[in-house]
Amino acid sequence: MIEKCLIEHCAPTLASLKAANLFNACCEEGENIDLQLVIWNQMMNPKGVKLMALRKWKNHALIYVYREKRLAENLKRPGVARFLKKYGYQNGEPDQCLALLRKRFEAAQGFPHEIGIFLDYPLGDVIGFIQNGGQNYKCSGCWKVYCNECEALKMFQKYHKCREVYRNLWEKGRSVLQLTVAA
Repeated sequence: MIEKCLIEHCAPTLASLKAANLFNACCEEGENIDLQLVIWNQMMNPKGVKLMALRKWKNHALIYVYREKRLAENLKRPGVARFLKKYGYQNGEPDQCLALLRKRFEAAQGFPHEIGIFLDYPLGDVIGFIQNGGQNYKCSGCWKVYCNECEALKMFQKYHKCREVYRNLWEKGRSVLQLTVAA
């Protein structure tokens, strides 16, 4: 179950093009998502990739797949700490930020809007989304774009191509572990 989701939704993170991705996992009767995450983390952590459940409900889990080193760099980008402070994030340490993000998911009806920072979206686009209530964007793809449309379109194309290549290689027998770039 997780393997296909990693290919379909997380190829840019596996390829080290992006800090993180998310996917919804639906567990079959008797499946233990926590055990699945332990097993996948044992395999993926040596390559610099971590998996965690941001939220669980019934037989579903929202899985966050990330590169901690890249996330730490993103949390130190200009303006990010000041932006996150408005939402209660006190420092830029990935573990502490992710713990608060998980709590915010539990408390929220939907997605906490700052999730874009954790998914490697440009700060200007995250702020634009919040200020415009998800409306008035220039274009959309992996996220809604409010600032640098040209650059975002290039990234969307890059991520799309990566997913295609990973899907094709996986269908030809390569494993997720083989396709994950070590960092």
